[in-house]
Amino acid sequence: MGKAVLEVAVRAPGDVAGADAGGADRLHLTTAEGLSPEPATVAAVCRESELPVYVRLRLNESWTTTGGELTRLTGLAEDFLQCGATGVSFGFLDADLRIDEEVCTHVAESLPGVPWTFHRGFDDALEPERAWARVSDLPGLVGVQSAGSPRGLDVGYDDLLALATRWPRIAERVIPCGGLMGEHVPWFVRVGVRTFHVGPQVRPGGSDKAYVDAAHVRSWRLLLDDAVTRAEQSVAG
Repeated sequence: MGKAVLEVAVRAPGDVAGADAGGADRLHLTTAEGLSPEPATVAAVCRESELPVYVRLRLNESWTTTGGELTRLTGLAEDFLQCGATGVSFGFLDADLRIDEEVCTHVAESLPGVPWTFHRGFDDALEPERAWARVSDLPGLVGVQSAGSPRGLDVGYDDLLALATRWPRIAERVIPCGGLMGEHVPWFVRVGVRTFHVGPQVRPGGSDKAYVDAAHVRSWRLLLDDAVTRAEQSVAG
């Protein structure tokens, strides 16, 4: 079945030690507002760890972009990669709240060979099954962050689990996030989900003012590993 991948959201170099020591597999770097950080922050985070770092590409609070901004984004992505980033995280919707395949493809093809994930903006797309069909073949895509609803897993968990159950390809790509709870994990793992994203869950008190804590990360690491082991035993038995 393969090991579960634990992606931890980080904001600054001070978050890296806790994520690393706790057993994270990948870091997802963004500002607290969900926008692109400064290249200097990317460089500082990458210097602190050998873990893969995916950096958010987003310059405004909408899910769309303009031609001029698109040029800035691709240039910024190249800066991030030169600073040590492994991949990026972006995603665009059109005016009808459908996946903007043209823009996403343009960015991906501007960064040949660079892995990327579609961020939580995916959940604002209309018609989830159609949205999944549209993103499935985008070049370089390795995962889609989703809570199954713009309001988080409190609302979207059942729908997201149902999609992952019906469509193995979705299970392979989805990265549950947005209010992930421990009790969600075994059920996602059983249907083939193997990548999970945590943010506030690994900060004391769930506060952005606190750094990522190694013990909190380790608890998620153990939870994911245990869920995979149990799922493997269930199949073998």
